[in-house]
Amino acid sequence: MTILVTGGAGYIGSHMVLKLLEVSQAVVVLDNLTTGFRAQVPAEVPFIEGNVNDAALVAKIISEHNIEAVIHFAGSIIVPESVENPLKYYANNTANSRALIEACVAGGVKHFIFSSTAAVYGDPAVVPVCEDSDLKPLSPYGTSKLMTEMMLHDVAAAHDFNFVALRYFNVAGADPQGRTGQSTANATHLIKVACQAALGLRPSMSIFGDDYDTPDGTGLRDYIHVSDLADAHYCAIKYLQGGGDSQIFNCGYGHGYSVHEVVASVKRVSGVDFKVVMEPRRAGDSPKVIAENSRILDVLKWQASYDDLDVIVAHALAWEKKIHQE
Repeated sequence: MTILVTGGAGYIGSHMVLKLLEVSQAVVVLDNLTTGFRAQVPAEVPFIEGNVNDAALVAKIISEHNIEAVIHFAGSIIVPESVENPLKYYANNTANSRALIEACVAGGVKHFIFSSTAAVYGDPAVVPVCEDSDLKPLSPYGTSKLMTEMMLHDVAAAHDFNFVALRYFNVAGADPQGRTGQSTANATHLIKVACQAALGLRPSMSIFGDDYDTPDGTGLRDYIHVSDLADAHYCAIKYLQGGGDSQIFNCGYGHGYSVHEVVASVKRVSGVDFKVVMEPRRAGDSPKVIAENSRILDVLKWQASYDDLDVIVAHALAWEKKIHQE
């Protein structure tokens, strides 16, 4: 079969494409290049520039390439932006996903992997948070992803169609071989921003809030290496191909680091003591979100390979150096 990867020229999507090539899986990429980069898609992979809400285009791709599964990464991901511009997020993340799902059902696509988020949990009462916890997103970003999960659940009940929704915790790092990484100029990922500060690409970096109910007052997050996340998607595809029922899984390591701890790691790995500025809390940010990950370990048999903060930082730093030397 052939797998369609939407957003395959972006950060996580490009790692997914590399993973599929490694296992000799036929893959096609659809990306509108709003935040993705054509150069991050290997030359041997068929690439279509376009939007996931273009029903005619998606129908053509499904038919011409015999698509049997879709891995859907395309969407908007910046929490503060979603608070300021919610309609953008309900358009890009919810309405466009609905159009893609409809095209998949019409085209007979049986399997769908969805990029969801730990933001659906909001400020969880119990940490680590499990998949069955209350869903109370604090931002339109989280809500837009939750609405798509709900659509997938209903569609799977009504059609010959099954899905896996993977709730990402904080994705970080870059391909260990330096083939791809986070390249978006205005990305807000903490580790990328800190690496840019270490390399002198920013005069300083900011920490938003140091008065949370956490050990050192800064936000606590579960950071997962992007290559481990790509492996989780591949496990999900194999699970669905093997007849697995529709499921939702947390994607995280089950432990977290504070913002201060992440900054300390970047300083340690880079050897640079860059300037850090304290700022007020940002709207939509959760104090602490850590994955309870036993379900993905037990059901998908997923195993992490890069569960080490300094390794994640080292890969991110190497990628940042590479793209600014080219």
